[in-house]
Amino acid sequence: MSLRLPQKDKKRLDALYETLMERSGRYLGYPANMAFDYAAIERFLKLPVNNIGDPFGDNLYGVNTHSFEREVLDFFARLYHIREKEYWGYVTHGGTEGNMYGLYLARETCPGAIVYFSEDTHYSVPKIVRVLGMTHIVIRSEENGEMDYDDLRAMLRTNRDKPVIILANIGTTMKGGIDRIDQIEKVLHENAIRRSYIHCDAALGGMILPFLPKAPVFDFRTSVDSIAVSGHKFIGMPFPSGIVIAKKQNVERVKSAIEYIGAADTTISGSRNGIAPLMLWVAIRSLGRKGFEDRAKHCLALTRHAVEKLRAIGWEARANDFYNTVVIKRPSQKLVKKWQIAVQGDIAHLIIMPHTKKEQIDAFIADIR
Repeated sequence: MSLRLPQKDKKRLDALYETLMERSGRYLGYPANMAFDYAAIERFLKLPVNNIGDPFGDNLYGVNTHSFEREVLDFFARLYHIREKEYWGYVTHGGTEGNMYGLYLARETCPGAIVYFSEDTHYSVPKIVRVLGMTHIVIRSEENGEMDYDDLRAMLRTNRDKPVIILANIGTTMKGGIDRIDQIEKVLHENAIRRSYIHCDAALGGMILPFLPKAPVFDFRTSVDSIAVSGHKFIGMPFPSGIVIAKKQNVERVKSAIEYIGAADTTISGSRNGIAPLMLWVAIRSLGRKGFEDRAKHCLALTRHAVEKLRAIGWEARANDFYNTVVIKRPSQKLVKKWQIAVQGDIAHLIIMPHTKKEQIDAFIADIR
């Protein structure tokens, strides 16, 4: 049965579409990627697809895409170097849910632990630790957005008797700062910390760093216990989504059986978007590792271009290695609004995504000039 809208409501939708299309051609400050095409799965929008429950278990609700979700998770497991039988994960509604899941596992794995994260951490994390009732300490950041390891060392020394949970940023929101896992491991070792858990917020960087030679390693070859990455950011899709990958042994601590769906519930959200895994699957199958690598290199090349051109006109600009965020002196409010640029105090940033074109950057710089 099709829904019939009154003519005036159809016109409202037409007007909204035109507005959003116009705005989408002029945003440089947010990590959403428009380079996607999911026409191949439009027909699935006619179905009540729900990925409720554990994607690796049986389910009485059969209108799901669990088999495709598992293939998506396998891709990320290989990308982050964890064996098939050693990991568990699911497709989330976004990065915040992925971070909450990682910290939830951390709380259950290390009861009574203190959570440490830098002052440049995403605003959702302080909210998550309050919801989960976890004690936390905010660590100073370096100028580039990276965690100050000396401050972390001092805080751990003060609380040496407590288990430790570290939330590491694989690209901070405003500056693209990357917390180095090897440095965190060094500080934990120096303080003889016996019980620890490391969760990585890799919302954007989780699909950039693995494809760049010599980039910092943050995967399961290190002491990392869980990783959250966004699907709508570097990969690109029309609504928020994410992926969380964790060590299976830790997930067993939170598993519970739900009789009426005939499955174990190991997720936070329960009912989950079943279309998102299909879109991720299409992107992965279409692009493959080589396609993502090409996109990452494209973004880094345009990032360098933006920094060089802005500096050439005397406008302050900088970018961290291996990341696509250009930190700039805050421009006028008129340009902030026109180009939809994220701002914080006296700085702003451009985020160079796979859909970003050189012409857009040059047009923005012309406006600055």
